Formats: sequence, C-alpha cells, structure tokens
Amino acid sequence: MERRTVLQGGTGLLLGALATALSARAASGGIMETPIDTDYTPAGKGIITGKGMGDFDFLAVEWRIRHKRLKDGTKDEWQRFDSGATVHRVLNGMGSIEELRKADGSDMGMGVRVWLLQEKKWADHWTSAGDGVVNPPQKGEFIDGEGVFISEDEVEGVKWLYRGVWDRITPTGCRWHQSASSNGGKSWEWNWWMEWTRV
Repeated sequence: MERRTVLQGGTGLLLGALATALSARAASGGIMETPIDTDYTPAGKGIITGKGMGDFDFLAVEWRIRHKRLKDGTKDEWQRFDSGATVHRVLNGMGSIEELRKADGSDMGMGVRVWLLQEKKWADHWTSAGDGVVNPPQKGEFIDGEGVFISEDEVEGVKWLYRGVWDRITPTGCRWHQSASSNGGKSWEWNWWMEWTRV
C-alpha cells in the first residue's frame, strides 16, 4: 500500500480489506464514529519554521490513530478505521521510523523519514507490509509550523502532485492528511485523513 496512490485506484486492496472488516466492527459498536475534522487552510505566510534535525521528535512514542480514507475509484465514498503506531527517534533526531499497525495489532506498514543534510529537506518514505517496496519519497520541510511534503507522478499523461501535511501538532496529538492535484497545485482533492492521539 502506498499512501500517495489512493486516487489512482489500483493499490488499495490491503486497506480495502481492512476497512471492510473494521466497518463491520463499527456497525457492531467497536469503533466510535465521532467526526474527524477535515478543515484545512494553509497559514499562507510561507515562513520556514523547521530546524531540520529533531523536527519529527514530536512524533516519537505510541499513538492511537483514526483514519478517514477515500475509497478507491470513488470521489465521495469514505472508509473509516482505526490503527496504532509506534514511532522511534533515530540518528539523534535526523531520522524517524514509524511502525503502523492495524487494529488487530498486525503490521500495516512503515514510514521512514530522514533529514537530507545537503538538500535541507526531509525525505518521507512509505513501505507497505503487503509488498515490502520502499516507495519514492515525498520531500519537504516545516513551514508555518506544519510539515509540508510534495511528490510528483505522471498517470496516463497527467502530471499529479501529491501533498502530505503534518499539522495541529500539540503535546497530545497531531494530524496527517494527504491531497492530490492535477493542475499544478491550483486546487487539491483530499483522499486521506489521519487523526493521531498520543497513548
């Protein structure tokens, strides 16, 4: 599973099965269906607030996560499910390793973030437990207190931008969301929201 390819429709089989199972839990009362806040407006000032090493220290330790994910091949059908994560600070803050787990505790995937000293950018890689492939990174930095990461891909002749954002960072929680743009960033379509709560 690669987070960036949700809108393309062909790589969400693992999450589709997971969401189906968790939807059944939700129907039986296993998951509380309180809304996930999906409001987002960039601060717009464009001030670089990240320092590089240590920027992801806020993500260390254990988390409970609620997901709202656009179902493959749809524009308005959302899947909701829970997961957990353990995040490790490594290399004296130059790296961050995220172990993402399904609600039953089995592996879901791994995020690896590394500060690139020469580029002065973070590289955010994702690896699915389904195939073990390390995907090309989204690169970015912390701007106006938010981690903003961008990658590019071409699908059927259309150039897509994929944006992952870490925001609402507090001592007890944070949020990650992903959107995609086919018009050079003039407008964005969201496909995934993750609400993180520290355990």
